[in-house]
Amino acid sequence: MRRSVLIRLVIFSIAIVVALIYLTPTLIDKEKLPSWWGTFLPTDRINLGLDLQGGTHLILEVKVDKAVENNVERVKEDIQKTLREKGVSGVSVERVQGIQIHLRIVADSVERVRGVLKSDFANLATVNTQTSGGTTDLFLSLSKEEMKSLRDYAVDQSLETIRNRIDQFGVSEPIIQREGQQNILVQLPGIQDPERAKEIIGKTALLEFKLVDDTANVEDATRNGPPPGRQVLYGYAGKGEGGVGATKTAYIVESRTLMTGEYITDARVRPSSQLQGPYVELVLNSTGARLFEQITAANVKRRLAIVLDNRVYSAPVIQERIGGGRASITGSFSIEEARDLAIVLRAGALPAPVEIAEERTVGPSLGSDSIREGVISFIVGSSLVILFMAIYYKGAGLLADMALIFHILFLLAILASFKAVLTLPGIAGIVLIAGMAVDANVLINERIREELRLGKAPRAAIEAGFKHALPAIIDTNVTTFLSGVILFQFGTGPIKGFAVTLCVGILTTVVTAVFMTRVYYDYRIASRKLTQISI
Repeated sequence: MRRSVLIRLVIFSIAIVVALIYLTPTLIDKEKLPSWWGTFLPTDRINLGLDLQGGTHLILEVKVDKAVENNVERVKEDIQKTLREKGVSGVSVERVQGIQIHLRIVADSVERVRGVLKSDFANLATVNTQTSGGTTDLFLSLSKEEMKSLRDYAVDQSLETIRNRIDQFGVSEPIIQREGQQNILVQLPGIQDPERAKEIIGKTALLEFKLVDDTANVEDATRNGPPPGRQVLYGYAGKGEGGVGATKTAYIVESRTLMTGEYITDARVRPSSQLQGPYVELVLNSTGARLFEQITAANVKRRLAIVLDNRVYSAPVIQERIGGGRASITGSFSIEEARDLAIVLRAGALPAPVEIAEERTVGPSLGSDSIREGVISFIVGSSLVILFMAIYYKGAGLLADMALIFHILFLLAILASFKAVLTLPGIAGIVLIAGMAVDANVLINERIREELRLGKAPRAAIEAGFKHALPAIIDTNVTTFLSGVILFQFGTGPIKGFAVTLCVGILTTVVTAVFMTRVYYDYRIASRKLTQISI
């Protein structure tokens, strides 16, 4: 036997074994696999998409205007701080109309303020200038380029934050992608608790530390409004926010935020030996640890409110300076509530609120029906192809059928190795590619028939048949593959699923239909057993 034929036989044999190993976790439950399997063998499997196993489909709208307003508020505070540090007096700064900053400047300070704005705040543009009675009113806003950049950043950052939260939530193969200008598509296959998932995804998770004003009259503040520089926030004592047994408590806190959650590096659920249940421990970075130590040292015996999304989770009394970069949030949590809170704090705060613009739920029963119908269509389609090839091309047709079976084996193994998500359009792609897989063998068999009619020997007919059919096979498969790449690049979820199976199927088609069948003929020729061809 020729050495090249033996090498190709060994390569294909190894490929078949590897494919079977990769498909084993898909065909057999993990519980039934031996304990040693996962130590050195792959455990990845083909995951089912939303349309096959059910789940939740969400379209989230990012409130980008709120992100812009938050940024303008920070810029306003930076202007105040910079002017104070540079000794510029006689200037009042406030935010108006949501996205504009109004500076009222006395005449003596106008030029100095303009200089500071030009050097330190180049991203601000002057909208209007008014001068009257010895004062100048400047109205500033962010430049158009800065505004567009902020909006894009808000959506992109929201996308990454939501992805981090869902990854920690433990959803297998979610689909999370940007859709349009300010929407995010989220698909959660197999999710059993959609309400909990929506709570985790949509929570803004803006963590703030604010001082409680115990000198203010709570009842008067809730009835007539808080004093200047103060705000009324609420907390809930008992299980669940506003749930059964929860007691709503009002707090008067200073409007000024002493520290935010941007300094958090980790958040973990910790058990408590007391009756209030588990708590969430926060680990701060070096800057946050230093700032938190300064805050606690300057406010001993005062209450520090820990506020998340304008809800007071706890307001403990600062007994002493707290160093070490650790803080805790208590609030009569259940284990699940504490775990969800830790997830959103670890993943970071959303730069802007998100709202659910569209929601659809696919039930598992619908997914089961889709799987059954998809499998039936695949079996019927493949059986018809196999039957046609066996009847029309006889022995060569049976060889093409064997190549088709190995093509499907390799295709599914590659999908499993890539942890691909199999959707209903993906099954349609597999059915389509099953028909296309024998096209190459049809071309090869017809060319071999032509050579045999010309009176050539079987060996010469096979050589000429493969040689003349190969260019047409490559041309047709390359153009189809490029179409699949375009579908994958510009399509959305279902279209991408179809494109993946199409492109992978084309690669396995060429390998099995051309090279694997050629190995069989070369083996027969090398063994001197090929005296005639059944075709």
